[in-house]
Amino acid sequence: MSVRESIAANIVSVLDGVSSIELVTREPFDIEELSQAQYPAVWIETASEEREDAAINQRSGAITYLITGFVTGSTIDTNRNQLIEDIEEELELDRTRGGNALNSYVSAVDTDKGVIHPIGGVEITLTAEYFYTTGST
Repeated sequence: MSVRESIAANIVSVLDGVSSIELVTREPFDIEELSQAQYPAVWIETASEEREDAAINQRSGAITYLITGFVTGSTIDTNRNQLIEDIEEELELDRTRGGNALNSYVSAVDTDKGVIHPIGGVEITLTAEYFYTTGST
């Protein structure tokens, strides 16, 4: 498994262990098809990456993962804020993503600003810095 994939798998594993989150997946889903019991729901996807040469056969990368979450309820803004906090707190426990990253951190947070009401959405960007080897191993 590549380092990129190992980091993504770690994010899924970590967030799957958060008791307040009902659904964690890397596959996109239709929020209108979720039952109330499946909220909060979180979708993790690999996004962009910047790369640099670090040494012969070794490169450094800063990859971003988008963590998109959805909540429901009578207090959408409060529920969005709680989901953001729950995700951030859990991701902070191991910033090395299981030893696969040099560092990882939440680099941006955004919300749907009420556009998808009565569902609330958040988008958390996690940046992970890592080294990877090129060439045959």
